[in-house]
Formats: sequence, structure tokens, C-alpha cells
Amino acid sequence: MVQTKAPLNDELNDKLIKLESCIRELGSLIVGFSGGVDSTFLVSVAHAVLGDRMMAVTCTDVQMPEREILEAEQFCKERGIRHLKCSIDPLSIKEFRKNAPDRCYHCKYAIFSRFFNIAAENGIEHVAEGSNMDDLGDYRPGLRAVEKLGIKSPLREAGLTKEDIRNISKAMGLPTWSKPSYACLASRLAYGEEITEEKLNMIDRAEQFLIEKGFINERVRMHGNLARIEVPEKDIQALASPGMRDAVCRYFKEIGFTYITLDLMGYRMGSMNASL
Repeated sequence: MVQTKAPLNDELNDKLIKLESCIRELGSLIVGFSGGVDSTFLVSVAHAVLGDRMMAVTCTDVQMPEREILEAEQFCKERGIRHLKCSIDPLSIKEFRKNAPDRCYHCKYAIFSRFFNIAAENGIEHVAEGSNMDDLGDYRPGLRAVEKLGIKSPLREAGLTKEDIRNISKAMGLPTWSKPSYACLASRLAYGEEITEEKLNMIDRAEQFLIEKGFINERVRMHGNLARIEVPEKDIQALASPGMRDAVCRYFKEIGFTYITLDLMGYRMGSMNASL
């Protein structure tokens, strides 16, 4: 049973009870764990319900920022949650490397297939992922892999939205309740531009630099040798200030970008899908 440090309203409490029931019925479970808001919440509830009959598995491929891997590892270690890291090379998948609009389907299919093998090796019946109700409103080809492989989606089954998950996470005292949403680094490249390890590393270093400068909710979109920086509208002026602008341009050029731009429309989730 999940323990909260603050009371929940009736609607959230009912959704949490339904989530617990869904997980309990599965008996044993592997949860794909990225360290983000949704998967951290799902891992925490699954561990509270199933104990050692659940395992968190983190895929440590080239499109996963190193900071996210370390945070996922530390979270599980502090809470005594069974945690396994596995490696998938998405760059070995032609459809992923060529970065077609259905790139995510091929990557997710490979990752979750590996999770099924890990489940079988550990005597675990089911594999789950952390998509929520809000994910149904965006272009998400990865969900097609989820459906095809029979991956469980307990958060959606319980009717939980992103806001619900943040609110319950806060009541549970989870450190991720206010964490910005992140997506894999491959989502930063324009469709049709070939994905390479070098490009993913450039994006990772660029975004880490912005985070260290205090721009937490950001994206660095790559269009060839051009970096298009997205930050929330309230942060645009700070990023464009002379001293900050000079520091960003200098570092981005050092790591390989030729042109550095600031998107005046600000940060918006899935902005690369505008071209579809």
C-alpha cells in the first residue's frame, strides 16, 4: 500500500487505488525506468505493492543522457528497489539511424523486446511502461510498439494524467514531482537527418551546459550544424542577455555547432512534429 505524506482529494485517491489494483493483479512486473516523472512514480507504486516481485530496468543507450542514468540508479539504491541496467544499440537499427518519423517505434520495439527477455530470465510475468493519458494526444509511434508487444500501461489504465502524477508524487514525497519532462536525445534531431553518436553527444553536452547555467526546462534541437535552443518564454530574455549569449555561443561552437539560434516561440513539447 502506498503511503502519502499529504492527503489526496477523492479523485486522486481513487486513481491511486485503481493503479495499485492494476499492479497487484499483474503479480510480478518489470518497469522500464528512465528516471523521469512518470516512470519514477510507477516504479515507486509498483515497489510498494509488489516488493521484490518487481524490478526496475534502465536502458543505458547512447540516446539516454548520462545524468538521467545516474539519477535512476541512485533513486533505486536509496530505496532498496531491484534495479538492472541493460544496453541496447539503437544505432544498429537502420530505421532508427535514418530517423524516419516512425523512428521511435523501431527503438521501443527493440528495447521492450529486451525487457521481455530479462523478465523471462528473472521469472517475472509482465513488462510495463510509464505512458499516461496525456501521451495519447501527441504523435507517439512508440505506443504502437507497446500495443504490438503487449506491454502493460498501468498509468493509462488507471486514467492518470501528467498533472495527477505530479500531484500524487508530491504527496508521496518523490523528488521527481516537479522535475521537467525529458525525452530521448534522438527527438532533438530533425526528421530525415541521420542519427549518429557524435550528434547525440553534442546535444547532450549542449543541454547539460544550459542546465548548469540554470535553464532547467530546455531543449537543443539540431538542424544540421545549427542549434535551435528552446527555453520557456520567461527565460528567453535571460538567455539572450549579452553575457549569457556570449557564453552559450562560445561553448556551442566549441562542441561543433556552426550556427546558434534562440527560438522566439519558446519551449514546446514535440516541436519537431510540426513538420509532419
